[in-house]
Amino acid sequence: MEIIFSNKKLRKIANDDRKMLKELGATRAKLFKRRLNQLSAAETLEDVRALPENYHELTENRKEQWACDLDQSYRLVFTPQERLIPTNKDGGYCWLEISGIEIIEIINHS
Repeated sequence: MEIIFSNKKLRKIANDDRKMLKELGATRAKLFKRRLNQLSAAETLEDVRALPENYHELTENRKEQWACDLDQSYRLVFTPQERLIPTNKDGGYCWLEISGIEIIEIINHS
């Protein structure tokens, strides 16, 4: 799956192991790198849906965003690259048709 980043800072963190370690700490950096590898290896978002890292759709004011767990109460938040997010006949999102994401933030959701 194609991965882009919403800002320069996130892109730099993702592409520089030393910066990643400095900004995120050892545990969170390791998990962030693992999530990026999982997403990169996937053909579509459906490929990561059942992983134990809890890839899930967000709701309310974060509708059209997805997240997965990092450590403690931190999560990685992203959106599909598709301008119109594919939906099924019931109005749910078609994870199978989402083949690119934009990482928008790492957030403490507690």
